[in-house]
Order: sequence, then C-alpha cells, then structure tokens
Amino acid sequence: MLEAWKERIHEYNEQHPKAKKTIGTVLIVIGFLALITPFTPGSWLIFVGLGILGVRLALWDKISKWFRKHI
Repeated sequence: MLEAWKERIHEYNEQHPKAKKTIGTVLIVIGFLALITPFTPGSWLIFVGLGILGVRLALWDKISKWFRKHI
C-alpha cells in the first residue's frame, strides 16, 4: 500500500514540477515566519521545504565533491 502511494506521488511530481517547487517554497516561508514569531515549534518546516526542493541533496553533493578533491 505504501509503495502505491510512493508511486502516485512520484508520478505527480514528474507531471507537475511547479507544484513541487511551490510547496517547498511555501513550507520554507511558513518555517521562517514560525522562526521569527512565537510559533517556533514550526520552524522545522524550513528544513522540510529545503528537502522538498532538493537543496539539501545538491548541497551535500557539492560538499562531498569538495572533500574528495581536497582530501
């Protein structure tokens, strides 16, 4: 059952790439607002939004390439 959900989400993301970017950006904005307002427990949404946008993975690739090159 979980595999079916994963497949549907993957298909939707491939068909609607703008929706993925929009959702990620909205979560980052909400997380930032939660960080600067009294709603601090919601600030973790920044990291969820970055994960959806793939920033974490892109940053990790750059860091690992730098370490391989310099070490």
